[in-house]
Amino acid sequence: MPEPMYRRIAEKLRDEIESGRLEPGTQLPSESEMQDTHKASRNTVRQAMELLAGWGLVETRPGQGTFIRAKYETFVTTLSAEWKPDADSDTGLGGGEGEAAFNEVTAQRRKAGATGPRVEVMKASGYVARRLHVEEGTSVISRHQERLIDDQPWSLQTSYYPITLLERGARRLIEAGDIEEGAVKYLKEALGMNQVGYRDRILVRRANDIELRFFRLREDAATPVVVLLRTGYADEKGSERLAPFRLAETVFPADRNQFVINAGRVPGLLAEPAGGPDTQKES
Repeated sequence: MPEPMYRRIAEKLRDEIESGRLEPGTQLPSESEMQDTHKASRNTVRQAMELLAGWGLVETRPGQGTFIRAKYETFVTTLSAEWKPDADSDTGLGGGEGEAAFNEVTAQRRKAGATGPRVEVMKASGYVARRLHVEEGTSVISRHQERLIDDQPWSLQTSYYPITLLERGARRLIEAGDIEEGAVKYLKEALGMNQVGYRDRILVRRANDIELRFFRLREDAATPVVVLLRTGYADEKGSERLAPFRLAETVFPADRNQFVINAGRVPGLLAEPAGGPDTQKES
């Protein structure tokens, strides 16, 4: 079956944008001009523009027209530890999480943002259950946020907690609002639960439908997502056993994210994206 005309128009324009023939900021021809150029109806042209907008390639400015969007500026996240802009910062989080991640964004003079958390009680799926050491199907608390840099989609983060933490008195985990001091610090203060370490597992996979829409990825694109699974551990009083008490799952699209892991003594500088200028930003 031949492709619909609106998709052929969108694909042609996409090729011109991605090849650089149409540069960021360029204004596209008006609807009537595109109708004449492509011998298409107004509805067909509008469908093509909607598809390009869904791919994140164009934006419509009221009263001005449709313009090629600027390409995403790559952001480098330091995963090995919290990047601390000052000595007073102590979120209890590792790099790439919550306030620790936002601090790194701000330090690079970019704007960090996030939706308010969507809080649910849900049944633990296989990988969540395994990492929290609970039976599959056991209730867990999930706190989900969409995160932005410069108003552009950056990552999706969902943190999972055993329901037993709620039963022990950590009521704020289930409240639909930010835990300003961070959940790790809150749990330490509320339950005496001290995080002594965390383990990261990094996966690469294809984006699912929710991720395709949020990150504005083409459904036929080869852009993978990088998934960071971070399991936090606390020590149990009177026991040498380490108990997992949280799982943070963060999904990053690979077309706008890179990562740095430091070991030992390294310069205290923020790294530039690989392939960019051979310089580093001062911390």
